[in-house]
Amino acid sequence: MVIASGRSHRHVAAIAEHLKQALKDNGLGVARVEGDGSADWILIDQGDIIIHIFRPEVREFYNLEKMWQLPDLEDGTVH
Repeated sequence: MVIASGRSHRHVAAIAEHLKQALKDNGLGVARVEGDGSADWILIDQGDIIIHIFRPEVREFYNLEKMWQLPDLEDGTVH
């Protein structure tokens, strides 16, 4: 899984387009894409490769990185 950020809607969409083309050019076929209409959060699903591209505010809101955080053993919560 890859998590990346773009500075704006346009930047997120451009990153996604370049990645889709690079995947195709490297023989990985055509990826499934979600969210390219709004370009707040674009998901590129290549099977073994999943790429999330966010605008900064959206990335902060969903905070996918928290999935890999260890719980705080003192209070049992994840920070």
